[in-house]
Amino acid sequence: MSDEAKKKHNYSADSIQALEGMEHVRMRPSMYIGDIGTRGLHHLVYEVVDNSIDEALAGHCDTIDVTINEDNSITTKDNGRGIPVGIHKKEGVSALEVVMTKIGAGGKFDKDSYKVSGGLHGVGVSCVNALSDHLHAIVHKDGKVWEQEYEKGKPLYPVKSTGDTDFNGTIVTFRPDPTIFKQTLEYNYDTLASRMRELAYLNKGITVNLTDKRNKDEEGNDISERFHSEEGLKEFVRFLDTSRSPIIGQVIAMEGEKNNTPVEVAMIYNDSYAENLHSYVNNINTHEGGTHLSGFRRGLTSTLKKYADASGMLDKLKFEIAGDDFREGLTAIVSVKVGEPQFEGQTKTKLGNREVTSAVSQAVSEMLENYLEENPADAKTIVQKVILAAQARHAAKKAREMVQRKSVMSIGGLPGKLSDCSEQDPALCEVFLVEGDSAGGTAKQGRDRMFQAILPLRGKILNVEKAMHHKVFENEEIKNIFTALGVTIGTEEDSKALNLSKLRYHKVVIMCDADVDGSHISTLILTFFFRYMKELIEAGHIYIAAPPLYLVKKGAKKQYAWNDDQRDVIVKEFGENSKIQRYKGLGEMNAEQLWDTTMNPEYRTMRQVTIDNLTEADRIFSMLMGDEVPPRREFIEKNAVYANIDA
Repeated sequence: MSDEAKKKHNYSADSIQALEGMEHVRMRPSMYIGDIGTRGLHHLVYEVVDNSIDEALAGHCDTIDVTINEDNSITTKDNGRGIPVGIHKKEGVSALEVVMTKIGAGGKFDKDSYKVSGGLHGVGVSCVNALSDHLHAIVHKDGKVWEQEYEKGKPLYPVKSTGDTDFNGTIVTFRPDPTIFKQTLEYNYDTLASRMRELAYLNKGITVNLTDKRNKDEEGNDISERFHSEEGLKEFVRFLDTSRSPIIGQVIAMEGEKNNTPVEVAMIYNDSYAENLHSYVNNINTHEGGTHLSGFRRGLTSTLKKYADASGMLDKLKFEIAGDDFREGLTAIVSVKVGEPQFEGQTKTKLGNREVTSAVSQAVSEMLENYLEENPADAKTIVQKVILAAQARHAAKKAREMVQRKSVMSIGGLPGKLSDCSEQDPALCEVFLVEGDSAGGTAKQGRDRMFQAILPLRGKILNVEKAMHHKVFENEEIKNIFTALGVTIGTEEDSKALNLSKLRYHKVVIMCDADVDGSHISTLILTFFFRYMKELIEAGHIYIAAPPLYLVKKGAKKQYAWNDDQRDVIVKEFGENSKIQRYKGLGEMNAEQLWDTTMNPEYRTMRQVTIDNLTEADRIFSMLMGDEVPPRREFIEKNAVYANIDA
């Protein structure tokens, strides 16, 4: 055996790499910020801002400024107490340096400093420092200005005093490291604005200013927005429900402390058929739910059931009312502050503290009892909505049973239009949801039958945002999607629960024409997935195909283009007399072209569908696909400059 081979086989104590603190963050960044793509890049900002929010929660800060600089670096400024700069007894250096360079350091672990805190449980700003190629911290404290700069987490000089000041607060400017964030370094203003707006609603009275120095408004000023809320969650609920019509007169809300747990709840009923529950722990969106959401559901169901029984309105109903019935058409936000949150779930966004269940349940019960007693007209309206939901659920149950029965009775339990693949391992399989039989036929000819399945969809599927549940399950195209994917539709008690273990394809690809109609069909399918199969999106199984818009030819040369800029570059390269073919639909391509450009894993471009902000996604879907026209018109007018208009 050669020396090289011996080295490879010699597994001893020396083989163990002990990566400490900042080194480990740089080596395994995804462990700390989720990923090193767009989401992780924006997460850096949230971590620094969370430090300022913690100061606000402790009562020491009311204004936070966030600036996107011209070079895509970020500056955050708050008017809090300022990070301590004195010498840390144990470490022998300034406390500022300890906070910035030691994972797990910070006042968040001292209960006297912070009762509750958000962020990544103590790894926040030091993690950001480790993943930045440059970070500059300036602390205004006790009449002095203190500074320190870092490169890739390492201090360039000791903390030093650079002047006098009459301001208290912390200013942090950081530039993400391009060797870590290779996909993109560009911050999206709308993504940051959504989170800053959310933080302002969740922490009423705080002002968050967001400025983008990269872009100017019509008057030549930097793009900027101010986020401030005096009513907190009540305003948040109204904002989320802009595109829905309320059926009761006001937002039902409460704020207080139960079992030493601060609880804030706001809710309203609307005329939609969707349930929109959003929950937060210490400003973290717990999209997997947890004990606080269980407490909300328990308090809501028991209180409304008790009232409905006493009212006599349920006497003629021939079947029992289920928990889901009380939540149809409900938009609610539950926010709790927990001193030592215990998170569970795959993405650590599910609260596990058992004591929170009873705290939220009691708070919601008291809030609802008072409201129902004081507002009898609204109470009657809510119960009538619940009864309608129960009747619709009963009809939906029959429709679901028909879907299941059809699945069992059809050949192999699959829809007749599905051209399945031969591979049995779902992790290797993908299914294309294709617009129309014509494009479906081309896709069938062009695909790799080993691992690619094709399901043609006839026309535009049902807009589930406007449809009752049983209408959704009765729709032929939606039934075909359910049965083709193989997922369990759900039980009567929880119609949204999906059993992903039965999923037959780990890539579900929406493939529609590159025109307005195709975009509309894609949006309809995405609305269906978001409302009825959100788990598929969260697990990363949903993709959108990107067929080319143009084929440029000249003699024997040909090249595809996915946008106008690419087309112009190719035309310039090919020279005069280049011929341009514009693809209005997938059906205009032959099978070979479709395979080469859109289906071949080696060359294709596909966009994975992700949910960066659940509350914002909910608002956008209800606005674009709901009944209310004015919010949609306003959105179109604001974004028309980006629209592609078919000739």
